[in-house]
Amino acid sequence: MKSYIDIENGVVPSVCSLDCPDQCGLLIHKEEGKIVKVTGDPDHPITKGNICNKVRNMGERIYDQKRVKTPLKRVGEKGEGKFVPISWDEAIDTITTKWNNLIEEEGPESILPYSFYGNMGNLSAEGMDRRFFSRLGSSQLDRTICSAAGSVGYSYTMGGSFGTDPEDTTETKLFILWGINAVSTNMHQITIAQKARKNGAKMVVIDVHKNQTGRMADWFIPIFPGTDGALALGLMHILYKENLVDRKFLAEYTVGSDELEKHIEQYHPQMVSEITGVPVDDIYKLARMYGTTSPSLIRIGNGLQHHDNGGMITRTIVCLPALVGQWLVKGGGAVKSNSGFLEFNKQALQRPDLQKTKTRTINMNQIGKALLETKDPIRSLFIYSSNPAVVAPEANKVREGLARQDLFTVVHDLFLTETAMYADIVLPATSAFENTDFYTCYWHNHIHLHEPVIGPYGESKSNTEVFRLLAKALGFEEQALKDNDEELIKQALSDLSNPFLPDLTYEKLKEQRYIKASNTNNFLNYLNTPSGKIELYSKKMEQDGYSPLPTYTPLVEEEDYPFLFVPGPNHNFLNSTFSNNEKHIKLEKEPKLFMNQQDADLRGIENGTTVRIWNDRGECELTVSVGDHVLPGVVVSQGLWSDMPGKKQLVNALTPDRAADMGGGAAFFSGRVDVEAIGKDSTV
Repeated sequence: MKSYIDIENGVVPSVCSLDCPDQCGLLIHKEEGKIVKVTGDPDHPITKGNICNKVRNMGERIYDQKRVKTPLKRVGEKGEGKFVPISWDEAIDTITTKWNNLIEEEGPESILPYSFYGNMGNLSAEGMDRRFFSRLGSSQLDRTICSAAGSVGYSYTMGGSFGTDPEDTTETKLFILWGINAVSTNMHQITIAQKARKNGAKMVVIDVHKNQTGRMADWFIPIFPGTDGALALGLMHILYKENLVDRKFLAEYTVGSDELEKHIEQYHPQMVSEITGVPVDDIYKLARMYGTTSPSLIRIGNGLQHHDNGGMITRTIVCLPALVGQWLVKGGGAVKSNSGFLEFNKQALQRPDLQKTKTRTINMNQIGKALLETKDPIRSLFIYSSNPAVVAPEANKVREGLARQDLFTVVHDLFLTETAMYADIVLPATSAFENTDFYTCYWHNHIHLHEPVIGPYGESKSNTEVFRLLAKALGFEEQALKDNDEELIKQALSDLSNPFLPDLTYEKLKEQRYIKASNTNNFLNYLNTPSGKIELYSKKMEQDGYSPLPTYTPLVEEEDYPFLFVPGPNHNFLNSTFSNNEKHIKLEKEPKLFMNQQDADLRGIENGTTVRIWNDRGECELTVSVGDHVLPGVVVSQGLWSDMPGKKQLVNALTPDRAADMGGGAAFFSGRVDVEAIGKDSTV
């Protein structure tokens, strides 16, 4: 059988590599060896041929003339964007010579990798790179920018990332989409919910912004940012008071129900209403709806965990399905992440044993602060699968750090991103369509193998190739740094202790392309909590310094700024990916700030006005959309927009780099700002 690369004309299978819960099956249409169209795979059991605009237009991104084709060396000032082409040999020699000097003069901890899941392939994101930097002895990166806080909070309750099988939610009668703009970020859950609604299901959306998902809901409930935990506690209060809890389930599958019942007496609906902005009558209505409708599903979004109290918010919400016994009902329960069902042998893939001495670990959310540290400074960055100049909080600090003349920066990417503009060396990266990799979804329960469907663009190389080259140039002899991509996948799938992937092998995955985890509906029998049960009261949390019971804690108070600011995602970008592609910019049109009519009237701000948004960290300018999409005292933007001449649209210049309450997670959504009109220039 020909490899997919060798098929010049025809249709070949693929899988979406984006950091998105849906992880769609794709079909790649090729003519004369090039991609001419990307469509969904109608045979995929969960995504069933439906794909988003981001992926449908991926071909334009792959063949964008702005893609980096060769290694580049900076010849201008940092940030200026002046580079000249060089060979791979010169690039590798420049990097390794600089690193050898740094290691001799300042030690390997002066070097730091910076990456995230711009490509969700496990080899690309956490394979040869992890091996290489462990062997190098560099500083390590705590990759916490996305789901860390919520994952820790969820795990305290449920023992890991386990939830309802999305395929079962065709049976669901009540969908509560909590803190997720699923139309833009989990479209297939919406597709399932829409079909269920035809059979009488209801969809409730709880969010700080009436976005596309909120407008689609049967009932939209606006809420003040960071108060979702208080609402969940208020619902618990009513469920217990009105005897809507499933005491048989609580007795058999949970610990701490009696303690929780006493604890939530203080969260009476009037107090919860004052905290959350949700009317008392609506709190009662929602609690009764949830307590009497079955199956009911809570889809827990990423937005909730990007607060100072994000871990506890997630921990609190995921207690709700246990109170009403929904985990035993097909289509009931909750979904935040189902990645636990697809756990592979990370030790075998990442090989942390290659690290011979303990090194410091730096939280990626605080990269700006770290780059400006003068004691034991970071002297070199290797950045891949991420764009910290746009995506990291305290962006002005980040860019000040990247501009340091004594910082040697290498960026491996498809484009000259805002971060790459500060690089000394830029290396051209392959797209996912050019790589061998395997993918583990964090929403549906399928693991996918991907084989390249086109050859490398220009002189681009994959992450695994680059780190093998660097290891060889540095004289590292370990076989683990020479393993090819097929060997890496085989190792990751070896000696699995995951009960949901029995007998999984590379050979089976290669034959079938994707395999579903099995027996997932019995996950309550495999809970990895200390008690082996759902922990409403967690002694482990108490040992770790937290309240053992779900508790509401207010956000950190930032004085002098009247508005809570939430910079959410938009529909046509994924973080900064696609924000530099003309097709996607045209689809998204322009960055906006959503503001309540009452607040706008008090400040003389009209719809369509350009406004300045600022705080002590920075400022940006956006077009304001005035209406009732947010509560008074709240402003929301959408999307991370690329730098453009004369435009101040870097929203992460405003966001705090504080760590959330759990897991070192980001607190992007807990900042405060002020807003003033600049001038009227458009109609929104």
